[in-house]
Amino acid sequence: MSNKIIRLPAVKDKTGLSRSSIYLRMSKGEFPQNISLGGRAVGWVEEDINEWLEQCIAKGK
Repeated sequence: MSNKIIRLPAVKDKTGLSRSSIYLRMSKGEFPQNISLGGRAVGWVEEDINEWLEQCIAKGK
């Protein structure tokens, strides 16, 4: 398993969600949590985002 960390612009590109939508869904527990990279930098584990997308696709079918 790869633990590649992706930053917000890549998360927005992958999901099609805006920054505010991502953080709103995170606060509701409906989106993977970010991890601190130090200072003011955060990122997401790419595999978590991919799994979330797969679940969304499965719900839509």
